[in-house]
Amino acid sequence: MMITTGVMRRINQHLSGAVLALAAAVVLLAGCASLPGGDPLPSWNEGAAKAAIVKLVAETTREDAVTYVPPAERVATFDNDGTLWIEQPLYTEVMFTLDRIRALAPHHPEWKTTMPFKAVVDNDRAAMAKLHEHDFFKMMAVTHSGVSPATFRKLVSDWLVTARHPRFHRPYTDLVYQPMLEVLAYFRANGYKNFIVSGGTIDFIRAFAEHTYGIPPEQVVGTMLNAKYSFEKDAARLSILPEVALVDDGPGKAVGIHRNIGRVPIAAFGNSDGDLAMLETTTQSAQSRQHPRLSAFVWHTDAAREYAYDRNSHVGRLNKGLEVAPKLGWTLIDMKKDWKVIFPYELKP
Repeated sequence: MMITTGVMRRINQHLSGAVLALAAAVVLLAGCASLPGGDPLPSWNEGAAKAAIVKLVAETTREDAVTYVPPAERVATFDNDGTLWIEQPLYTEVMFTLDRIRALAPHHPEWKTTMPFKAVVDNDRAAMAKLHEHDFFKMMAVTHSGVSPATFRKLVSDWLVTARHPRFHRPYTDLVYQPMLEVLAYFRANGYKNFIVSGGTIDFIRAFAEHTYGIPPEQVVGTMLNAKYSFEKDAARLSILPEVALVDDGPGKAVGIHRNIGRVPIAAFGNSDGDLAMLETTTQSAQSRQHPRLSAFVWHTDAAREYAYDRNSHVGRLNKGLEVAPKLGWTLIDMKKDWKVIFPYELKP
């Protein structure tokens, strides 16, 4: 996730609604793991992208191959927004933050005259269109802090029950990418440990990642806020502070991988220039020469079934990535060409 000035211009498309169906995603995810002799990626069309994924898994898991990778070293990293689930017209966490500002507004009368909060409370679309990245982080400092991580994750989970996407009118957890759920399951079935490495905040993603993707909290790497420990009334407590400890985007993703994983990924999947450092770390670092590696971009090319955007988008911009991918041998996953379906609900019973 990468916040730009242009992102804030998309706020006027924000809507929210009802009903989350986490169980459906869990069932779909569980059913994706490849069976002996079956197609491990049934929602993918035959092509270079699918072949590259299957080839990597075969090369790294066949014990008699010189390319064999021990299970402990089988690490795959995945960006979240635009790679595992929808990110247009605005990042889901931005949607959550705006709704939290409105929910908290009655307790903050000063927001009626204080920007950027006034723009959100008044639903002043012209004013919101002029907000900058630092305005978003100012709002995030209020909406994400002052509570324990567990309490914050509960706030996110409750919001996901009611929030709906403005175009598809479905819960955001319905709008995960079925082909990528299959990749997660395929890697997991072959001894890989999957990590989310996202610009989104770590506790926001932890609120739904295990139910939605089968990725537990300890395998989520994200933007981090500082926290304060206290011991009160015989209870240990953590409280989130309004201070950014790590922005896990761009170069921060390489730092986050080092701090939290400690291994160079065998495979990395992203969708924007904010993922360049993660993909470069995977294939271009000194350690990457030891084993076969795969770096891949999900390229949003399907305006009919999802969205089409790349170089000029204010959300999930893919510009430099399109230039360097062919030069570095990275895989471009063309959504329109490579995916039979986009979302799990498109599957026939």
